[in-house]
Amino acid sequence: MRVWIDLANSPHVPLLRPVVEALEEQGDEVILTVRDHAQTVPLAQRLWPRVRIIGGASPGGRVSKARTIVQRANALRRLARTEWPEVAFSHGSYAQLIAARLAGVPAVTMMDYEYQPANHLSFRLARTVIVPEAFPEEALRRFGASPKKVVRFRGFKEELYLTGFEPDTAVLQELGLSADRVIAVFRPPPDGALYHRMANARFDEILALARAREDVQVVLLPRTDAQRRGHGRDVIVPERPIDGASLLALADLVVGAGGTMNRESALLGRPTYTVFAGKLAAVDAALIEAGLLHDLREPGSTPGFEKMAPTPANAERSDQGAIMGAIMAAISLVRR
Repeated sequence: MRVWIDLANSPHVPLLRPVVEALEEQGDEVILTVRDHAQTVPLAQRLWPRVRIIGGASPGGRVSKARTIVQRANALRRLARTEWPEVAFSHGSYAQLIAARLAGVPAVTMMDYEYQPANHLSFRLARTVIVPEAFPEEALRRFGASPKKVVRFRGFKEELYLTGFEPDTAVLQELGLSADRVIAVFRPPPDGALYHRMANARFDEILALARAREDVQVVLLPRTDAQRRGHGRDVIVPERPIDGASLLALADLVVGAGGTMNRESALLGRPTYTVFAGKLAAVDAALIEAGLLHDLREPGSTPGFEKMAPTPANAERSDQGAIMGAIMAAISLVRR
């Protein structure tokens, strides 16, 4: 079987790596395309030098974003009509879903955020939609995903690649971090995303608190070039893509204004705080209820800047097998 996987954003690389490996292990051919956005290309090329770069970052504004998606979809459609994959798969790649429909390729998509406006498009175009159990049924109906096309899995998608994860301490040396001082990792908001149209004063406030402490080493993991600029020497900003999972696993606290990195850190057992300014996802609410993620959105609340003991790999509660099983079954059943 020929499976076409599109990597449209940085988190898609670690997420879909186990899927690529599983498909290739069973003898399937995998066609990989990647969007030149954030760190997606260098992360993907580390693993798969053969990836094909199609499309770039989206501009601001919904109209401009829509135009860019359509342009990339046309380029992807041309590739699909040349390579003729039997199934397309991604985590919410809207351009791929449009291209697959135009090229007559059945598509499978994953999603775990119920407030993404583009779900109205992707859920209708996909043959199969894979979501976590926490994803609200009402949202599926609102986005046009009929029950017969929905596949649910237990747990959180991040468990697919974090199961049994062992951090590499080399990332500390790479960033010049001392293991004896508090390491605080900050992930800025997803500026420009369709689901995030507002500034985040809480993130800036907590970042300022951390920078004011002499016992804290602040690491900022920017999403855009604009977020990379304007910081002093008291903030460490990696110059190139790093082993993010290892950094999170070795951090003493993580403050995030997004989603995926917060869930990674929480599932790795590190003190994790969300200051996400948009509507909180059901999966994040489940982590808060389980005590793995802490809500820091209200003014006056602060994180604990304390040195933490290492935690073991979080394999005992993993639903990795259930997630992989749902993905592989969906891909297999959808092939034309």
